[in-house]
This record gives sequence, structure tokens and C-alpha cells, in this order.
Amino acid sequence: MQEKEVLLLLTEHWADWEASHAIAGINFAPQFVVKTIAVDKQSKVSIGGLRTEIDYVLGDYQSFDKLAMVILTGSYTWGEERHNEIADFVKKAIDAHIPIAAICGATIFLGKHGLLNDIKHTGDNWEYFQENLKDEKRYTGQKHFLSAQVVNDKGIITANETAAVDFASEILQTLKVYPNEEINAWYDSFKNGRVR
Repeated sequence: MQEKEVLLLLTEHWADWEASHAIAGINFAPQFVVKTIAVDKQSKVSIGGLRTEIDYVLGDYQSFDKLAMVILTGSYTWGEERHNEIADFVKKAIDAHIPIAAICGATIFLGKHGLLNDIKHTGDNWEYFQENLKDEKRYTGQKHFLSAQVVNDKGIITANETAAVDFASEILQTLKVYPNEEINAWYDSFKNGRVR
């Protein structure tokens, strides 16, 4: 059986903890492999100081037939740059019906590029979301914003910055990495603790 790839799309200063549960869970499953992708091959340093090598460059990636999902974590750079090349890649993935998972500042990025206009979605909070998108004419999805830990709609998962466990659970369920009862038990342990 050919492995399906899950791409962790990285920018400089990416939030390593926001995807850690998800990518660890995915990598334990033999049917998936997590690979990194970025605008160039230069290693990216996370907010936690981890230097991460890049497997693929956005402009070279053509393997959409073996792509299972694209994950975008928060990053200081989402608010500083437009990242048009990343937006073009994400649009291609959406057009190919590939699920997209975005957390924290990556939700602002999706909004900036008009990718949440017809999608129920969330972000860190409505005030922050509104403030960061107030001048973005491409964002018209205000009525679809929900105050929630995580929202999954039409193949796009969005989550707020405190929702790493919820985000991982939604990703694992979407990919059907494990049976739902196993994912639910994992979620209960990591969300609520083993000792209560």
C-alpha cells in the first residue's frame, strides 16, 4: 500500500507545539507519512527553537494524487507577510479536494486570501480576527465565524491557539488514522488528563 503524505507547511518562526500531537499521531500510522514543505529548501526555525529541514519546495510539488492533507500552524510571519505563493499552493490543494488544517495565525492567512468566505471557521477570537482582517476586501466570511476550539467544514479545519489537542483530534478523525473510539479515548486523556 502506497503511503499517503501529510504536508506540514512551514514558515520561519512556526508554532511547533500546535501541530505536535497531530503529526505524532499521523506518523505512528503506517499508511501515512508526514513531510515538510516551504517556499524554499532553507531549514525553518520554530518559535521553540527547533531547526526543521524541508522535504519539498512549494513550486516543485506535483504529487497531489498521494497528498492526504496540508497542515498550517501559527507563525509570527502570517501577520507580517502576504505569502502569495503559499496561498496559491493551498488553493491548488483545495481545488484537488485535499483537506486543509489551519490553527492560530494560519486562520488569519486563509481569511486574507478569501479561502474562508463560504466556510464555517474559527480563529483565536472574533475581535482578533476582525482586527487583522478589517482592511481585507477578500474576506467576506464574517457571518461564518464561530467562537469555538475547532471547526471542520467542507474539508477545512480551523482552530484557535489553545486548541492543539482538539485540532489533532479533528485531523486524526478526518484522515481516519485510527478507529474513532481510539481517537476519542486519546482525546479524553490528553484533553482532561489521566488523573482527575
